[in-house]
Amino acid sequence: MKFGKKHKVLIGILVLVVLFIMYAWYENNTIVITKMDYVNDRIPNEFDGFIIAHISDLHNKEFGKGQKKLLKKLKNVNPDIIVITGDIIDRRTYNLEVAIDFVSGAKDIAPIYYVSGNHEASSGKYGEISQGLTEHGVNVMDNVILDIKKDEKVIKLVGIKDPIFLKSDNITENSDLLKETTYFDDFTILLSHRPELINVYASYDIDLALVGHAHGGQINVPFVGPLYAPQQGFLPKYVSGRYKKNNTTMIVSRGLGNSLLPLRINNKPEIVMVTLKNKY
Repeated sequence: MKFGKKHKVLIGILVLVVLFIMYAWYENNTIVITKMDYVNDRIPNEFDGFIIAHISDLHNKEFGKGQKKLLKKLKNVNPDIIVITGDIIDRRTYNLEVAIDFVSGAKDIAPIYYVSGNHEASSGKYGEISQGLTEHGVNVMDNVILDIKKDEKVIKLVGIKDPIFLKSDNITENSDLLKETTYFDDFTILLSHRPELINVYASYDIDLALVGHAHGGQINVPFVGPLYAPQQGFLPKYVSGRYKKNNTTMIVSRGLGNSLLPLRINNKPEIVMVTLKNKY
């Protein structure tokens, strides 16, 4: 059978569409583990080599039945603790069971510490979310300070509730809690949802801030970079990896799920594995 020029063009377009769909599925369902060492001589010797698995922005995303694929990846990290920095649900397609499936399996891997994101705040179901997570062994860290102890030595873990709860994008509403951190002699880790507030974290001399929210910029265009992030707009600055401001280091997770735009390009879902070290 001979094909005319128009038929060849249509077949070519169809092939490209199928290839793009396959690529997009791969990009959105392949979890990578991003390993980072964080070095600070304020970290006690007892916490040298301490591993934090950083999870963010699940947004109801399912990775296999009962989150089997995600939990297998997480187990391979062999973390000392797991931190979740918000948007474990999506307000538009609210489904707490997906989040519970994840934390039910994850709590058997390591202790879990969670702070809220803007989607928990906007869902109107924060009470149900918080209760459900607590009942399944999660430490809800919204406006909470905890000591993480190891052989009588301590590091501080501070959690900040998302500012949307206060009808504001201004985290300085939590300034009383953050002000406490300036008096700490101990190494301090902040859990928050918002990367765009790095100047605030730095103003309180936080050692290490772990955040999410930016979804890696969603679509990463070669030679251009990430296209868009909430609260940062187009060509955002803080989307993935490590950033430094004064004495504060901020690590941004690209997250796992999607929200308004159900697609990632050149931006695979990730688990960030942070290893604490007190010397190079």
